[in-house]
Amino acid sequence: MSDDIEGTSAAPGTPEAAASPSLKANAIGFLDALVIGLNATSPAYSLAAVIGPLVALVGIYAPGVILASFVPMLLIASAFYFLNKADQDAGTTFSWVTRAMGPWAGWLGGWAIMMTGVLVVGSLADVAVRFGLLAVNLDDWADNDAVRQPLAVAVIVLLTALCVIGTETSARVQRVLILLQVTFLLVFAGVAIGRVYADNTGDLDGIKPEWSWLNPFGEGGAPLTAGLLLGVFMYWGWESAVNLTEETEDSASAPGRAGIWSTILLLATYLSVGIAVVAYAGTTFLADNADEEESIFALLAGEAMGGWDWVVLLAVSTSALASTQTTIIPASRTLLSMARRGALPPAFARIHPRFRTPDIATWAVAIVAIIWYVVVNQISENALFDSLTALSLLIAFYYALTGVACAIFYRHHLTESARNFFLIGLGPLVGAGLLAWLLVESVRDMSDPANSYSGDSWFGLGPPLVIGIGIVIVGIVIMLVWRLRTGAFWAERRSVVDPALVARKES
Repeated sequence: MSDDIEGTSAAPGTPEAAASPSLKANAIGFLDALVIGLNATSPAYSLAAVIGPLVALVGIYAPGVILASFVPMLLIASAFYFLNKADQDAGTTFSWVTRAMGPWAGWLGGWAIMMTGVLVVGSLADVAVRFGLLAVNLDDWADNDAVRQPLAVAVIVLLTALCVIGTETSARVQRVLILLQVTFLLVFAGVAIGRVYADNTGDLDGIKPEWSWLNPFGEGGAPLTAGLLLGVFMYWGWESAVNLTEETEDSASAPGRAGIWSTILLLATYLSVGIAVVAYAGTTFLADNADEEESIFALLAGEAMGGWDWVVLLAVSTSALASTQTTIIPASRTLLSMARRGALPPAFARIHPRFRTPDIATWAVAIVAIIWYVVVNQISENALFDSLTALSLLIAFYYALTGVACAIFYRHHLTESARNFFLIGLGPLVGAGLLAWLLVESVRDMSDPANSYSGDSWFGLGPPLVIGIGIVIVGIVIMLVWRLRTGAFWAERRSVVDPALVARKES
């Protein structure tokens, strides 16, 4: 198939070109995009959930695995940066993969992004409510499903309304939440590391940090592989900054830079707090309590902070609260992009006339996420956790797809300079390869029912793998049905970046 030359314009003859619904341009700046990218990963919650299982796998070398996990994320962030340079589309992966690899691959990439939002939003709201209640000593309410789950649904509705009211409003809320979250985390880390050097860790086996902790190969290859399966997905979510590209000042550059800097700041946060936690708690405590996951910070907070343990509990609560809102963004913007391109019903492409946000797409994502959260919780809490485990399959898939798309889209220009070859070609491909490898390893791990939270066997496989496969099958069915109903989007041809665009950026 021949290549069409294409830059940032809409594909001719598509609903995108005909209707061109407009989000509010220049609604936020680089700093707001950076904050949203950081909050979307839910740093405090992610670290709390992963640090115990990670230490159980690799011991004191957990910080080293966190460092190694950063590498594929940075390489994929580079792909997002350069693809956004060429095509500032809120659909990000969906739009870029469609242009580089064709509509079928693009549609599946967009579907994966939307479903990650559906799977995780309810769980994040649940964590926000649970830790918020624990922070104000309402432990009985936190453990009561009849209280906590309706509150979680209310949180989703409230944050969705804020997303619809306007991107500026969402950004202001996110600024407050990131400030609270980082402050609480730094206070916790500071107190913990201070107690270590004062030899005041109580019943815990405190260890003074050493540089050797940053060696990801300290425990060998097999533990490193298992650790990377956990560590890589601590960084997931930073691309929310790029999903707001059409609403960001300097849209060709700022969102991509925000994505890259988000991963760098996350690395600094995870390393500093992770080292403090390992040093204070010791490997035995963390490994023995690995099954507690995010609750491990609640256990440590009382030990380290005494009556000030609410500081740590609020850090996790605000982290999950911020991520609940920012996770809705990529799913809703992707749905908008797919609808205006003709890949899904055009109703989802509606822009609110006053707020200039995709109101129908945003509410659609929230409603489906609420239904998923409520229904899966009725099965069991373990079923909810198994659905979250399935996230890793979708995340690895669309990240890897984006890395490959970057090299393909720029393929005629990769040998023009060392910068192009390494940052636009080789780097994204290496990142994609690493994530594809982790995807395969995840499938192997999830195929064993014993590795799931429930321990149940669904069709002879682990529930997370069945959930992941089911989501893909449902997506393919919807894609085929929509293909039979409309043909414009499916007629789009693969393209390459506009040479003039590359020349301008090199000059």
